[in-house]
Amino acid sequence: MNFPDGEWIIEPISNDLIQAEKILSTLIDTKTDFQEVKIIEGSCFGKSLILDGKTQSTELDEYIYHESIVHPAMMFHQLPKNILIIGGGEGATLRETIKHPSVESIIMVDIDKNLIDICKEYLPNHHQGSFDDSRVNIVIDDAFKFVENTSEKFDVIIVDVPDPLEFGPAHHLFTLEFYEKISTILKNEGILCVQAGATGPSFINQSFTAVLNTMSQIFKNTKGFHTFIPSFGTTWGFGLSIKSTIFDQKGKTQINQMIKTRKINNLNFYDGETHLSLFNLPKYVRDSLKEDKRIITMSNPLFVNFET
Repeated sequence: MNFPDGEWIIEPISNDLIQAEKILSTLIDTKTDFQEVKIIEGSCFGKSLILDGKTQSTELDEYIYHESIVHPAMMFHQLPKNILIIGGGEGATLRETIKHPSVESIIMVDIDKNLIDICKEYLPNHHQGSFDDSRVNIVIDDAFKFVENTSEKFDVIIVDVPDPLEFGPAHHLFTLEFYEKISTILKNEGILCVQAGATGPSFINQSFTAVLNTMSQIFKNTKGFHTFIPSFGTTWGFGLSIKSTIFDQKGKTQINQMIKTRKINNLNFYDGETHLSLFNLPKYVRDSLKEDKRIITMSNPLFVNFET
């Protein structure tokens, strides 16, 4: 296949589908102890963070992903004070979390210090100085070990890690054993939100349905939601669990009032109407969730790998 002149980033969306963007410049291309890291300036999406060949976020549309993974979870909690972020090395998940005035402390756990340092330098529009907030404590550790050993309890836990690639650093963070440990450090009425993978018709069974089914083994009140993210080339799903016997699906007016009360003014994607649309899953997704009985465990892990 012949591309137009220039250098192109070619990314597999699946083994049968690729997405390509013309590269204006490569800002950094390196390998840490845990993953391959590349940041490019693209002609369409602007600066893009690419880990192990997979786009994690881009300047053009990262707000869609990060507002989605943070704000529904924070809104389902009446007074989120103590927050745990697992992953999120760009600092954009952190950026959205600190917008909530009730937050008193945030622990962000990431295994890869080099990645955080790279993102601090090359992705200022992502983090917007959030790493320097006095409420933030960055812990460099394997998240599984941290969750296993910490004595802290949290109101909201956000798991923003890369897809479960076989040779990547995060596949064990999608397992039943991990969610069991998460449940022990989540306060009563606490909220868990995880990125769970693609939900397009061709990709729905890659990881999303298995992740949601695994979460629901530990948290009976588990819901899926999704939205389209252009740089991912598909709709993208999240799992949200509430450590409570009641799942209060908030309405548009209630969400808008909470945003106003919390004085969160600088949102580009999330509001009451968007909140409702996130949780209105199409029939094929709902049917697939009912059908998938897979449970991800340490002995039976899930890997999402593509040929490159």
